[in-house]
Order: sequence, then C-alpha cells, then structure tokens
Amino acid sequence: MTKVDSGVHAVLWDMDGTLVDTEPYWFRAEAELCAEYGVAWSDEQASSLVGNALPASAAVLRDAGVGLEIREIIDTLIDSVIGQIRQEVPWRPGARELLEEVRAVGIPCVMVTMSETRLATEIVDLLPVGTFEFLVTGDMVVRGKPDPEPYLIAVEKLRATWGDLSFDRIVAIEDSLPGLASAIAAGVVTIGVPNVVALPGGPGHTVWSSLEGRGVAQLKELVGGL
Repeated sequence: MTKVDSGVHAVLWDMDGTLVDTEPYWFRAEAELCAEYGVAWSDEQASSLVGNALPASAAVLRDAGVGLEIREIIDTLIDSVIGQIRQEVPWRPGARELLEEVRAVGIPCVMVTMSETRLATEIVDLLPVGTFEFLVTGDMVVRGKPDPEPYLIAVEKLRATWGDLSFDRIVAIEDSLPGLASAIAAGVVTIGVPNVVALPGGPGHTVWSSLEGRGVAQLKELVGGL
C-alpha cells in the first residue's frame, strides 16, 4: 500500500466550470433543447442548475415543458456538450498548470464530477495517462452534489490504495454552490473558484478568484503542511 508523505494528501477536482469552462456548453444545450419544445429558457434558469446532479437538472427541464423522459434529456444534453467539446476544449485559467504541478510531486488526483462517465472521459483522454487515479461521476453515485456522497466515495477509494489519508489534508476544488456544499459536508478542505455563479465566502471553505498563479505551495498553506 502506497503512502503519501506530502502535506497535501490528495486533490479532488470538479470538472465542469472548474477544470474546463463547459458551463456555456451546457447553457447552449439546454437552450436548444428547450427551443425544440417551445419552452422559454433564460441564462438565469440555466445558472440555477450549475453544479447539480444531472437527474435533478433534467427534472427541472421536464417540468418546464421539455417533453422527454429524464434519461432522454440527460442523453440529449450530454450529446450536445460532447459535440461542442470536440470542436474546442475551453480549459479554465491555471487549471491544467496546477494539475500538472500537483501530479509532478506525486500527489494523487481524482475527478469528482456530476457529468457522466462518457463525457468525463472526453476530457480525461486529453490529459497525460495517469493524471487521475480514477473518476467519480454522476452515473456512479446514488446521491449527487450537494450531497457529500461523491466526495466520500473518492476518499474511500483513495484510502484503499494510499492508506489512511486525512480529510483535513485532502483538497477539493469546486466552482458551484452544490459542489462547495458537497465537499464541505464531506469534511475535506474546500476551495471555491467562481466561474458562472458567484461564490460567497464563509466558514468551511476558501475562495480563490482564479487558479492562475496557484501551485502546490498554496495548497500546502491551506492544509497547514510544510
């Protein structure tokens, strides 16, 4: 069993809006789907879904008048976002650089996203092999964000390989209110990096305006590591 010696035991990464700026892609997918059914859909409504589990977002769209079942709505949205990603991948400022630095010093990383596996792998396949230990995706959990389940699963699986990692030395990086709530409830050190939705300061998390210029040293400061 491997053991992490660094002050930071692991970094857990949200994907949409944190690693890649795909929120506008989701907005477009939702707007186009709603237009097909004559449903008015605003950016404000789209913003309210940021970070939610996909079944919850699909239920909102169905209730708004989209005449499809939940599974059909999810598949339609994912197909649209994948198509847009294959045209252009909008990496968030500083995200890849921080990810590279974290991996270069041997700190394990996990992607914890409410997107489903087939979308998450589109992004993972663009990164060096082994960047993430594994993925925790929306189709792997019973209760998605803001429930802590996704992050608790990530920590449990990491511990199976890396030993008794400490929650107060595991860092989660998020861009949404549901994501922040999930990570905070799981008990890990939580960083909010606002994107589409403003993130308030408060107990249980730190807000960084961007990941640009951030490195392992700043992560260690948050966990009190040397």
